[in-house]
Amino acid sequence: MSLSPAFSQTTFSDLPGWDEDDHAAAYAAFRRSAFHVLVKSYRTGSLGVAGDAFAEAYAEARAVSVPDASEARSFFERHFVPMLVAAEDGGPGLVTGFYEPEAEASPVRTDRFSVPLLSRPADLIDIDDGNRLAGMDPYLAFARETPAGLIEYFDRGAIERGALSGRNLEIAWLADKVDAFFIHVQGAARLKLTDGRLCRVTYASKSGQRFTGPGRILSELGEIPLEKVTMQSIRAWFKAHPDRVDEILWRNRSYIFFREAPVEDAALGPIAAAKVPLAPGRSVAVDRLLHTFGTPFHIVAPSLTAFDQKPFRRLMIAQDTGSAITGPARGDLFAGSGDAAGEIAGVVRNAADFYALVPRVLVNGVRR
Repeated sequence: MSLSPAFSQTTFSDLPGWDEDDHAAAYAAFRRSAFHVLVKSYRTGSLGVAGDAFAEAYAEARAVSVPDASEARSFFERHFVPMLVAAEDGGPGLVTGFYEPEAEASPVRTDRFSVPLLSRPADLIDIDDGNRLAGMDPYLAFARETPAGLIEYFDRGAIERGALSGRNLEIAWLADKVDAFFIHVQGAARLKLTDGRLCRVTYASKSGQRFTGPGRILSELGEIPLEKVTMQSIRAWFKAHPDRVDEILWRNRSYIFFREAPVEDAALGPIAAAKVPLAPGRSVAVDRLLHTFGTPFHIVAPSLTAFDQKPFRRLMIAQDTGSAITGPARGDLFAGSGDAAGEIAGVVRNAADFYALVPRVLVNGVRR
C-alpha cells in the first residue's frame, strides 16, 4: 500500500513550535503503544501508514525508557518524516477536546443517587453486513433478537424509561442525569464511590443509533447560537431548564454501556481504543479508518490556548478514536481527568494543521 496523496512531505524545521515542545512527554505516550504491539499489532489505516513500518522505532522505544528532551526529539527526527495532512475540503483541519469526568457515585440506589450507569445487556447483538436485515439502517452495529428477527436495540429514551429495568445491569448510581449524559459522551469516568472506593468505568458497547449532540439540537432550536455552543454553555442551559432535560437528551438516541476498569495510574486516563492508557495533553483521537494508531502527529492550532495559555503546538500520539472524528485532518485532544480537564476540553473547537510523522522506511521506499 502506498502513501495517500493527502500527505505532502515537509521538514522538521518547518514545523511551528517543534523546537519548543516537550518531546519526552510525547515519547512516554509513544512508548506505551510500543509495548502494546507486542501483544497485538495495530491495523493499518487506509492512508497507507503501515503498522509494521513502526517496528524499528518501537524496538528502540521499548529499550530506552526515559530519554531527556533532546534525546526524545532526536528519536522522532531519526525515525520519522513529517507530512502535512490535507483536509478533505482543502481548508484547515479541526481539533476538539475530550476528557475523563470525575463524579461522586453510589454502589447502590438511594434517594439522592438514582441515575444508573449500565453494563452491556446480554441480549445486545453485534451486527454487520452478514446478519443485517434488509431495510435496517446500515449505520447500526447492534441489535436485539425478536421472534420476527433482528431489530434495532432500545434507544436512550426507552432505556431511561425502564426498558432494561430488573436485569441487574447497574454498575453505579449518579445523582445527576446531565452528569451521566456527559460521561456517556466522553465514554469513561472516574467514580468516587460513597463507600470510599475509587473506580473507573469505560466504554463497553452502545445501543447503536446515531449520536446527536445536544449542542446541535439547542442551536437548531434557537436556544444557543452555534458559535457559543460549548460543554459549559450546554450545562448552563440544562441547569436553567431542568424540565426540558429529557426532551433534549432523548433526541440523542444513542446510549452507552460501560464496564468497570481499575485506576492503575492516577496520572493517566482510561485505556482507550489503542489499548493503552491515554496521556493528558499527549494522546489524540483520530479517524481509525484512515490513520494508524501509534502515529505521532505534530498539531498546530494557533487560536487554541486553553491547555497552557500559549498557542497549541504539540506532538501528540494517535491512541483513540470516536464516531464524530472523521476525516484525515481531524483530531480530539485528550485533556486529562476531572473538572479542570473538563474546563479545557469543553471549549476546544479550533482550526488546526496536522503533521503526521511517517516512518522513514515508508518515505524512502525501503521496507526492512
